[in-house]
Amino acid sequence: QVQLVESGGGLVQAGGSLRLSCAASGRTFSSYAMGWFRQAPGKEREFVAGINWNGARTYYTDSVKGRFFISRDSAQNTVHLQMNSLKPEDTAVYYCAASTYSDNYNNARPGAYNYWGQGTQVTVSS
Repeated sequence: QVQLVESGGGLVQAGGSLRLSCAASGRTFSSYAMGWFRQAPGKEREFVAGINWNGARTYYTDSVKGRFFISRDSAQNTVHLQMNSLKPEDTAVYYCAASTYSDNYNNARPGAYNYWGQGTQVTVSS
């Protein structure tokens, strides 16, 4: 069993930055692919970024490429999402997710992930 806890959300002005963190419990974290999703009110949950088990491969949805960066620290059992040049349309609840398939970093389907955090709110004001 893996438990995921997100932190780092908040209110920021357009053009600003935030760094989200996801702390994971469980000895097998280092073998899991990890992803970040987001869900805005009235919209479906959307894939944002993914990273494979060893951090060598990453994948981003088009709307965040060049602005968001995913990384992981397996020694600390954490995954980060650095978000730069934030836009009002980035406003959403952001979720961390883990997949037991170690190279599942580029799978945008929520159903492909086995564990989820509770989410952290990101609000970008214009």
